[in-house]
Amino acid sequence: MGTVEYSLAIDVDRDFDDVLATTRQALADEGFGVLTEIDVKATMKAKLDVDREEYVILGACNPPLAHQALEAEPELGVLLPCNVVVYRAHGKTRVSAVAAEQMLGMVGNQALEPVATEVAGRLRRVLDAIAAG
Repeated sequence: MGTVEYSLAIDVDRDFDDVLATTRQALADEGFGVLTEIDVKATMKAKLDVDREEYVILGACNPPLAHQALEAEPELGVLLPCNVVVYRAHGKTRVSAVAAEQMLGMVGNQALEPVATEVAGRLRRVLDAIAAG
């Protein structure tokens, strides 16, 4: 049995804070706002007294696309917003975005296909912009 690819990711040799700022800007350039931001490193330290490298989850939303998706599938809210993760691993900064086509494809509603394709394209461009620096 194969695995399902559920994220698109890149690794960059740049400072975490720089990559996080670049990620926020690239998301904005593609029409995404950041609705939520979870600093996993700080949360794990505060709640469990566990030290870990930087790890931030950005809950990104493109309102027109979210509206279109919710009109087609009201229960889709359980899969929103689109998460983008920025973290340090193995000496690099990794940026990982949800694979929208796979995520929305599991719903089984063909009306979501154009939205999934659009979101996936935008998130790929976000990663391309981060890679370009």
